Amino acid sequence: MTADVDALADFVGRHRRILVLTGAGMSTASGIPDYRDRDGVRRGKNPVQGPEFRKLDAVRRRYWARSMIGYPALSAAAPNAGHLALAALQAAGRLGELMTQNVDGLHQRAGSADVLELHGNIHKVVCLDCHASFARTFVQDQLAEANPALAGAVATPAPDGDAHLEPDALAEFHLPWCVHCGGTLKPDVVFFGDGVPAERTHDALARMTEADALLVIGSSLVVYSGFRFCRMAADSGKPIAAINLGKTRADDLISLKVEVSAEDILPALLRQFASHQSRVIARARP
Repeated sequence: MTADVDALADFVGRHRRILVLTGAGMSTASGIPDYRDRDGVRRGKNPVQGPEFRKLDAVRRRYWARSMIGYPALSAAAPNAGHLALAALQAAGRLGELMTQNVDGLHQRAGSADVLELHGNIHKVVCLDCHASFARTFVQDQLAEANPALAGAVATPAPDGDAHLEPDALAEFHLPWCVHCGGTLKPDVVFFGDGVPAERTHDALARMTEADALLVIGSSLVVYSGFRFCRMAADSGKPIAAINLGKTRADDLISLKVEVSAEDILPALLRQFASHQSRVIARARP
């Protein structure tokens, strides 16, 4: 891994404003499954589609039943060594602004500041009717009280707080509701089939414009909301580096690719810069 760390350190050292884009591979070491394998092929069934969630009661019941079982594992997840090292590299001025495709909030818990969550945050819930906002923990309590037969059930975790479980009696499952207006609740995330909100997109594009390089961590970039930044960087002549186990949609645009897990290489990168700084200080002493 030494050669990979050296190459990544050289990339980081040559650019002052590196925009960082992270994906699901950043959080796998925290116990949160990702959507795709090393070849970029989706695992399991297709995720919930936004238009179907808003339109079909059956889709909402299936989503909330599975989420009721899967959310506790996600909420208990802690930042891994990669998250912590990334936050430290930012604090040291080695890396610039951070955008993430993840909805787990682990970057903020690790200490990263001004995180732009492209796809929202799973720990928040919104009412589609009156637009009230709720903590996901509040909705979890609501779900458990209304569906005691499912409370405490265990299933294999799936990405983003989902669970590999098909409840037998969805017709009997009670949906969460807005305590203000009785309206329909939705996790405050961008479902597949929906677009990133315009204001958030504008902010993200501005960050890419102001950056002088792009570092992708843990993303296959199959989803266009991430891939677009590689296209934008390449079109403007800005170099791209990637830390990812397996293929990405932008392999032909990437100038440096490191196929090592983020939780291993980011702490190693941090140690290398810390060691270099220590040597500089030692040489400067009289």
